[in-house]
Amino acid sequence: MRQSRGGIGGADAPPGTLRITQKAAGCSEVNMAARASVAGGGRLMDKFRKWYYNAAGFNKLGLMRDDTWYEDDDVKEAVRRLPEHLYNERMFRIKRALDLSLKHQILPKDQWVKYEEDHHYLEPYLKEVIRERLEREEWNKK
Repeated sequence: MRQSRGGIGGADAPPGTLRITQKAAGCSEVNMAARASVAGGGRLMDKFRKWYYNAAGFNKLGLMRDDTWYEDDDVKEAVRRLPEHLYNERMFRIKRALDLSLKHQILPKDQWVKYEEDHHYLEPYLKEVIRERLEREEWNKK
């Protein structure tokens, strides 16, 4: 480190202020390490999500994430709006899961729903229902 007028705070820093240059502070190395940790953090979070997905256990019964939502009025309406094939698939998964649960069994591992295969099939319909409900509530206030 060297002393100069322009400290970390800028050129108007008081005389005698220590100026830490990027090179002296190892900022470029710090920035590279920070970028690597952020990229690694994404991978770490993805691994955690996969672990948590399997730890939750619903996939062992053949259920998808959207099959496990609490069915309030919004979810019921979203399910009602599902295309017939999605509705039938959902009902099959739920009935199979209930049957397995009553028997205290799980599916063979090759039939578990994988994290990568699980998609939010209900989410677009649910967002639309919630948006419509909020719009209706706003309209009724007027």
